[in-house]
Amino acid sequence: MNKTNCHIPFNWPHMTGKELYYIAEAHFNGSLAGDGPFTKRCHGWLEERTGCNKGLLTHSCTAALEMAALLLDIQPGDEIIMPSYTFVSTANAFVLRDGVPVFVDIREDTLNLDERLIESAITPRTRAIVPVHYAGVACEMDTIMAIARQHGLKVIEDAAQGVMSTYKGRALGSIGDLGAYSFHETKNVISGEGGALLVNDPDLVLRAEIIREKGTDRSRFFRGEVDKYTWQEVGSSFLPGELIAAFLWAQLEEADRITEERLASWQRYHSLLESLEAKDFLRRPIIPAGCQHNAHMYYVLLSPKIDRQKVLDKFKRNNIGSVFHYVSLHSSPAGTRYGRTHGDLDVTVRQSERLIRLPLWVGLSMEQQDRVVKVLYNAVA
Repeated sequence: MNKTNCHIPFNWPHMTGKELYYIAEAHFNGSLAGDGPFTKRCHGWLEERTGCNKGLLTHSCTAALEMAALLLDIQPGDEIIMPSYTFVSTANAFVLRDGVPVFVDIREDTLNLDERLIESAITPRTRAIVPVHYAGVACEMDTIMAIARQHGLKVIEDAAQGVMSTYKGRALGSIGDLGAYSFHETKNVISGEGGALLVNDPDLVLRAEIIREKGTDRSRFFRGEVDKYTWQEVGSSFLPGELIAAFLWAQLEEADRITEERLASWQRYHSLLESLEAKDFLRRPIIPAGCQHNAHMYYVLLSPKIDRQKVLDKFKRNNIGSVFHYVSLHSSPAGTRYGRTHGDLDVTVRQSERLIRLPLWVGLSMEQQDRVVKVLYNAVA
């Protein structure tokens, strides 16, 4: 087959080579249910690399966010400030507790929650702020944390895309009261499905363990702190099986290398697309000072004069997987039913309609990147 016609997928899950070995080891050890030896290794990695008080694996980032809503004891009518430009799980976690998402506009540069708009969105019903670190680029956390402390609010970082990213030297997910990671196959470090809750507030650690273990103090029992475990409060089964943890451990061991390789591909796109930005055909990602991103994705914002669908169709005809991203939550049927907007969200609407994500994964070759850029150039120039 002519290489110019070979399919370039949008994402290709990377394996380090140790995943199946560790899965076999977990089976050999007779430990397949949750919280086995590999889970404990992953917890240790999370705590060491992020500095959180407690790292807890979950079966998804969605589960981690749902745990956060339970930990904060969200009640009907409680309001949670968040961006509209995010995945549905950010809002669903609180809607499940009858909370009300309050959608605030995003910044022009990073597409993150605009910290300048948060304070005016606060009402007597506001309980928490949920900054979403889009594309692994940090929100302006100093400002967000200052606002939260001034108004007595909790901060839950949706760092689904932020593993290995930092803000002023601090790991994303470790700055707020709670943080949530994703290890979905589309992320940098993966386990197929999977996530983690980072508990940074020490007062929430014990309850987090209880909620994660179906509302029981089973973790304390296994540590020998109680002579039997019993039902303590509401909870669910949020922990993943040991096979998931074994797969994840192989990835965490190689997290630095994975990040370096992705960053190299990200930077190459950035260089190749400089001329298109100079000619005003598109805008490249902006990384603010103090933010070290993880190359989770490479996106471009097309010029308003360019028809995005025609560009996507061009990629499709050339066997290249390129996609847009979120449909803004405030404009969705559920968003209008369960949430409310603060302000007009003009930036959210405008930027979401211009954005295209390019293929980016470990193993993406320079030749493949050249082909992606060539097709993009022909589509817009």
